[in-house]
Amino acid sequence: MIVKAKDFAPFTSAEFVLTAEQTYDVPSVSLSVATASTEMTVHPDEFIAAQQIKAAEKQRLVGIIPNFYTSYIYDAAPLTVKQKFAMAARGTFDPVSMIGVGVGAAIEQATNKYPGYGQGAEGYAKRFGAKFADGRDSDFLTHAIFPSLFHQDPRYYYQGSGSIKSRIIHAVGSAFITRSDSGLTQPNYSYLLGKLSSAALSNLYYPRRVGE
Repeated sequence: MIVKAKDFAPFTSAEFVLTAEQTYDVPSVSLSVATASTEMTVHPDEFIAAQQIKAAEKQRLVGIIPNFYTSYIYDAAPLTVKQKFAMAARGTFDPVSMIGVGVGAAIEQATNKYPGYGQGAEGYAKRFGAKFADGRDSDFLTHAIFPSLFHQDPRYYYQGSGSIKSRIIHAVGSAFITRSDSGLTQPNYSYLLGKLSSAALSNLYYPRRVGE
């Protein structure tokens, strides 16, 4: 005899055989509560961060412009130094970013910005190289080098709730306030120093204006 009930372990008695018109006293049936089995898989932060990076690298504004540094996960896993540099390289050398550099250089060529570069293919190449250096310097300094030195998170954490005013304040404030790798709120040294440093470096390859 087998007795089953939801959330209880099945009860099985010894086998017995009944003949016609035979009576049989059924043994006492006692059901015990079924034991629960729970499995838990634990991954290190580096593994979780790698999965979150893969998802972030699919993010593009209007399906085109890279949006890799926006995190929609409030408590995202901290990035390692290697991951910070890998993300910076992935974003800064994205094909769309390269197209943007080319278009920007073409506009400067057409308006004769930085006339010291001249015109023609050589002038365009110099403008392309300068804009390329601008973007790569800024990206690596603000997203990898200084965040690694100061142990800060280079990502922007999206605020999906609240008033329009509060979200604007949050977005603007991200240039001045960021998270540390341990989750603490800190002044955004990485962004501010990165922008200042990249601007200083640009003086090495941009031509001086007449009279300087």
